[in-house]
Amino acid sequence: MSLPTQARVVIIGGGVIGCSVAYHLTKLGWKDVVLLERKQLTSGTTWHAAGLIAQLRATANMTKLAKYSQELYGELETETGVATGFKRVGSISVALTDERMEELARQAAMARAFGVDVEEITAKEALSRYEHLNIDGVVGGVWLPKDGQGDPANIALALAKGARQRGALVKERTKVTGIKRDGRKVTGVDWASDDGSEQGHIACDMIVNCAGMWGHEVGRMAGVNVPLHACEHFYIVTEAIPNLTQMPVLRVPDECAYYKEDAGKMLLGAFEPNAKPWGMNGIADTFEFDQLPEDFDHFEPILENACNRMPMLAEAGIHTFFNGPESFTPDDAYHLGLAPEMDNVWVAAGFNSIGIQSAGGAGMALAQWMEDGDKPFDLGDVDISRMQPFQGNKHYLFERSKETLGLLYADHFPFRQKATARGVRRTPFHHHLKEQGAVFGELAGWERANWFANDGQKAEYEYTWGRPNWFGNAAAEHKAIRENVGMYDMSSFGKIRVEGPDSEAFMNYVGGGDYSVPNGKIVYTQFLNRRGGIEADVTVTRLSETAYLVVTPAATRLADQTWMQRHVGDFRVVITDVTAGEGVLAVMGPNARKLLEKVSPNDFTNVSNPFGTAQEIEIGMGLARAHRVTYVGELGWEIYASSDMAGHVFETLFDAGQDMGLKLCGMHMMDSCRIEKGFRHFGHDITCEDHVLEAGLGFAVKTDKPDFIGRDAVLAKKESGLENRMVQFKLTDPEPLLYHNEPVIRDGEIVGYLSSGSYGHHLGAAMGLGYVPCKGESAADVLSSSYEIDVAGTRVKAEASLKPMYDPKSERVKV
Repeated sequence: MSLPTQARVVIIGGGVIGCSVAYHLTKLGWKDVVLLERKQLTSGTTWHAAGLIAQLRATANMTKLAKYSQELYGELETETGVATGFKRVGSISVALTDERMEELARQAAMARAFGVDVEEITAKEALSRYEHLNIDGVVGGVWLPKDGQGDPANIALALAKGARQRGALVKERTKVTGIKRDGRKVTGVDWASDDGSEQGHIACDMIVNCAGMWGHEVGRMAGVNVPLHACEHFYIVTEAIPNLTQMPVLRVPDECAYYKEDAGKMLLGAFEPNAKPWGMNGIADTFEFDQLPEDFDHFEPILENACNRMPMLAEAGIHTFFNGPESFTPDDAYHLGLAPEMDNVWVAAGFNSIGIQSAGGAGMALAQWMEDGDKPFDLGDVDISRMQPFQGNKHYLFERSKETLGLLYADHFPFRQKATARGVRRTPFHHHLKEQGAVFGELAGWERANWFANDGQKAEYEYTWGRPNWFGNAAAEHKAIRENVGMYDMSSFGKIRVEGPDSEAFMNYVGGGDYSVPNGKIVYTQFLNRRGGIEADVTVTRLSETAYLVVTPAATRLADQTWMQRHVGDFRVVITDVTAGEGVLAVMGPNARKLLEKVSPNDFTNVSNPFGTAQEIEIGMGLARAHRVTYVGELGWEIYASSDMAGHVFETLFDAGQDMGLKLCGMHMMDSCRIEKGFRHFGHDITCEDHVLEAGLGFAVKTDKPDFIGRDAVLAKKESGLENRMVQFKLTDPEPLLYHNEPVIRDGEIVGYLSSGSYGHHLGAAMGLGYVPCKGESAADVLSSSYEIDVAGTRVKAEASLKPMYDPKSERVKV
């Protein structure tokens, strides 16, 4: 089979995800699809995967993709004639602690909101479904009847056959040896046959990096960052066990173990807390269906617990002790989408040992994205643009991968922080905050003060589903913001300068707000897609006639900058990341003005510095820029100081605030204050699939502008009416806690789920935001219903509002 010299797309890698992308592209009618596999299909990681196919994931859209996978695999054999071994055997997860049972109960509630069949079960009910289980110490569990298992290699081969049947060329033993580039575009790939007898070049419109544990290397060839690292993954397969019948998949995460019956044998696999990274010096070119050396000492603690949990294992012989590599990413979520560094390089890699259950849905979503040019729905959890450039550092990946494998089965406590590869990105105030008792969390590599420990209090997280050890600390910080004055570090937020003679016209095209404003004016706004969905939630300050500062969430700086860059077209602008150039301190609270007046001769009154404006100021013996905005719903300023003066500015404000009761605050306080005020959080409350009008942000969109991205969709929605409304909820019981994804119950029926949740310390109860379907209904209709929130299986009554429950007229902000 000869290779063409030209193709529409070249897919690099013939594991299950590469085969899925080819299958779904051809299903959409794509021609000239070429898949190149360096050795044989499935010979990297796919062939030795356990083949567990679960539906429930951490978010609604990830669950949607997992459900799609199991539905697809159930039909593939009929379509292609290739036996996939797919069986809906169901799955059981059991808890050995009350904390784990709380997690499972919350997951079960979430599953119901996502439309997944799930049942909470007792230990005895688990035993009735799994007779070989020792239920000593089992607190309870959950049962998902439609979960399944399959033959990983044959699933991939079925997908490949389906792609071939619709015209794709799948070529084995053909390695990509080089990738040609021209600016931000790939122009083609060089290839060579496995035996070196042939070589050539394929010009192409785009490539898809599906290279699995080679994804980092292939990414470098294409000029893109694909952070992942291989780790050793262990399992054993027993000898045949007499009279063993088909069993559900069993997971015992507290013992890091999963169990699968397969052809009369048992497979026991593990996700141990301290993983073994592999392939630090590269992967041998001869790697094909390879196994890694056994390490029985490493696996023995898992096996010992397993023999107790399933006593029949103690009597069974071991047929196979398997050790094979699988790739893991820094945050345990796979990489999907258009790489930010290039305009025609797509990625689907780093599946963190859930590649079989993810590949069907991920291939479908990526193919649709490639077809339309827009994400089919919110894929923020896995969008490759969430990765920061430094996260491709091999030493960083080596250290982080030791932890990420085990996190699959660790307790998924709220606010859990990664323990490895920390301290890489620090703000200019890091050491000042640490000296004052800051407890740091990590986001996009940034060390951020999340809360401040009191004297004598252990300055570290103690994880729980109940009230955490820092609950009182955050409450005190919240109180300072509401009643006096607090200060917190916002330096990690992205800062992007847009400069050039066409900067005003460009901003008016790419954003929904009106940027034809005086110098110093701050505009809160969104970048919209063609459907009116929210691609970015930003504040934009006009610095001069030709320069703007766009401030973005820390986690989306790269994605937001990439969005702007891809829409530059013929506009004469330069877009530059200047995040590290300035430190930012937020000074918030009723006495914020009083504090600033102590350290600066400038005028902070409403006359000279009204809400939504910025001014250059003197502060202490240095200079800064004061932006009068807030994300906590109080009078306040964000003080931008160049990094060289940032330490001086901190010390000046901190010392001046001592006789005023100034309190240092953290990110947990900011989240609890913003949810009382009903401020949206990008990535949770607002995403690319949430229409800006349904999100309640129509005030930030100026449709009287002649042309901007998403304008037609905004006007169409105004004409057709809202189908959903963002609603703020407050529990009537002050005890339960909300995080996100808890089901929203309207008049007794589940209608949605919370997009975010936190505790409203000032209002005295947990609060959440979530969308409620409202097609054909008025605002009054929505509010006339009774609402409850399902908290781990318990329905709790909730008040509902379409206006902020705290300071609905924003009088405190503008005082």
